[in-house]
Amino acid sequence: MTAPAPASPVLPVRRWILDLGATTLLVAVSLIGFWPTFGGPSFLPAVAGGILLGLAIAAVAAWRRWGILITTGLVLAAYFVFGGALALPQTTIIGVVPTLDTLQRLVLGPVTAWKQLLTTVAPVAASDGHLLVPFLLALVVTALTASLALRLSLVAWALIPAAALLMLVIALGTPEPAFPIVQGLVFAVVAVAWLALRQIWAPQNAAVSVSDVDPSRAAHMRMRRLLAGVAVLAIAGGAGVATSAIAAPAESRHVFRDVIIPPFNIRDYPSPLQAFRKNVRDEVEKTLFTVQGLPKGARVRTAVMDQYDGMVYNVTDGGPTSSSAFTPLRSDMSPDAEGVPVTLKIAIEDYRGVWMPTAGALTDIEFDGARAEELRRSTYVNTATETAVATPVLKKGDQYTVDAVMPNEYTDEQLAELAFGTVPMPKQSNVPEELTTLAAETVSGAETAIEQARALETFLSEGGFFSHGLEGEVLSRAGHTAERISTLVGGDQMIGDDEQYAVAMALLAGEVNIPARVVMGYYPEEEQAGEAVFEATGDNVHAWVEINFEGAGWVPFSPTPPEDQVPNDTNTKPRVDPKPQVLQPPPPPQEPVDLPPTLPDDRESEDENLNLAGIIGAILLIGGISLAILAILASPFIVIGAWKAAKRRARRSAPRTSDRISGGWDELTDRAVDYGAQVGAGGTRVEEATAVASSLAVPQVTALAERADREVFGPSDPTPEDVDAFWQEVDGIVGGLGKEAGFWKRTRARLSLRSLLGGTAVSNGLQNLKDAATARVRREPGTIKNNTGTTSTSPESETP
Repeated sequence: MTAPAPASPVLPVRRWILDLGATTLLVAVSLIGFWPTFGGPSFLPAVAGGILLGLAIAAVAAWRRWGILITTGLVLAAYFVFGGALALPQTTIIGVVPTLDTLQRLVLGPVTAWKQLLTTVAPVAASDGHLLVPFLLALVVTALTASLALRLSLVAWALIPAAALLMLVIALGTPEPAFPIVQGLVFAVVAVAWLALRQIWAPQNAAVSVSDVDPSRAAHMRMRRLLAGVAVLAIAGGAGVATSAIAAPAESRHVFRDVIIPPFNIRDYPSPLQAFRKNVRDEVEKTLFTVQGLPKGARVRTAVMDQYDGMVYNVTDGGPTSSSAFTPLRSDMSPDAEGVPVTLKIAIEDYRGVWMPTAGALTDIEFDGARAEELRRSTYVNTATETAVATPVLKKGDQYTVDAVMPNEYTDEQLAELAFGTVPMPKQSNVPEELTTLAAETVSGAETAIEQARALETFLSEGGFFSHGLEGEVLSRAGHTAERISTLVGGDQMIGDDEQYAVAMALLAGEVNIPARVVMGYYPEEEQAGEAVFEATGDNVHAWVEINFEGAGWVPFSPTPPEDQVPNDTNTKPRVDPKPQVLQPPPPPQEPVDLPPTLPDDRESEDENLNLAGIIGAILLIGGISLAILAILASPFIVIGAWKAAKRRARRSAPRTSDRISGGWDELTDRAVDYGAQVGAGGTRVEEATAVASSLAVPQVTALAERADREVFGPSDPTPEDVDAFWQEVDGIVGGLGKEAGFWKRTRARLSLRSLLGGTAVSNGLQNLKDAATARVRREPGTIKNNTGTTSTSPESETP
């Protein structure tokens, strides 16, 4: 590859239009990959603003021929001046004027925005500050790509940052691609067309066309090449689109988000339904939490469970739509929810647990108080079950605001035309056998879906009796194991509370393929419904059943008998089996032993720490190996640079000032030799200056050589000021050699060994071999210059 030479200071208008237009298309088509991450086009204004600012900076800097420092300063200035309005409008005044919060986020954004984007489950909300990432990428990559395109003759260098941006957006995005075929095809077409047009418009191609080929024929040839390239691209694009349908990958792509976001397993925590009777017994008079703004008839939910294993009803250990699919808290969580928007203010009192009291389809949760930031970072939400979990464990003093959409209520007449939903449900296990026959018999006379659900609800609520089993109440054991549910439906009388009846209805529904789940939560008594503040106590804890209907979603059902529906004989007990010593129920204490509140959090924290430590360790290992390899590869170049630097220091700090002058001249000739000058051995400084001036076109070295002779051979030693002035002139000439050369020539000069290995002799020897080879090829008399300065005729070039 040839060295990229700087572009001409005056570029034709078509070059400006081509380079800036191609840059815009490449950056835009790369950043469009953020569409699934933001769940729509909310990020496009930030991207458009970043691209326009980057184009303007690159164009002005190229026109004024400003260097990298000024260009970088302009990019930083644009970031801080326009970043608030484009990326953080929610923190500014009227969306334009930045505030202290805006400036603080802009300062920290380049470091923290990436982590926030990757640790927030997509789709992320623009209002949460995530627009900093696409804005920053658009600004920086556009400025870099356009600057390289406008300043370099080889446009391939400008494609490197654009291609890197495309790969970075994929890595920062989601496993589901945005528009993979369109992105790839447009990027390839624009890149190839850009390369082709720049090659056709190159000055050397224009010169050849004018001088050696008829202009009309040259134009015709260029058009043919362009059309041929377009045809090839069209064929390749069509083939790619045609084969994409059958060649689509079976698995989703892997991105950074898969590694960064730590897994959260709600099954590390016990099912809250196990502690139902404990809440009723021990917290009946305690204010657990208060809710402001709860609509009349609404229910506060804490947990949703849909899997039964014979011992406990718990969340499913399943897929992305299951009851265990919790993801980190974000904004705009339920954009498609239908119903009445509400805002609830919830304050925690004596409530303790990880399951958060919420209501409706959650849209946003904002925490207040001393633990607001800790809770925000440790809260997970399941939008499928409309529940939330705070792993630090809620405690007194925690406050948060819930924006939610209360679902529409449906009458039985409206549900009569609807069938049950087709949502996937987990398979139940260890269900009492008698429930299968009982469920079928209960729904046998029902014709519609709602009639079947009501039949199960009525069978339990009207055929059973209510009792918590507390002091002064009819015996009612806690728990909802298979044995307890079998005893409930198989006794002389059904006696229990919400825990048993809700589980029984959900199991009965599952036996006849009705999608049902158990919900635990709180709601006020009928006479307290609609009050401004709902004070939830242990007496308000409930469990109910939700059944899914096609088009209506999950509809609540309450199979528990009324609390005043108790047996006439308070001593009534379930039917006693003839063998009580075998089937005697186990003793009442079945409430699970409460784990220490911090135990699940510590366990989760350890998992996260181990996961993070593993990721950091892998990154450090890979980085260390890469640095070691780079150090080994770069060691020869480091040695060469250190060797030359040592020689320069020795010359510059020689004991005698006249030797410093001589060393300065030697430094100049060494650098000239590295740049390809043919300096003869044993010559005077004037002769060496003549050779350098003719080889590298630097005539000022002749005057410098004469000055060096005067300083060295003069009647008195030069002063330190004379030495400093001489070396400044040497450095100026050497610096000018680098400015006139291209990038690769400067690199070769810095790594050249010619000046270190006796550059003059080596140079002459190589030149002699080159002259001899040229003479042989051309069959012309050639001359070889030996080390003594004499010439001779090459024997191979003489005519026999």
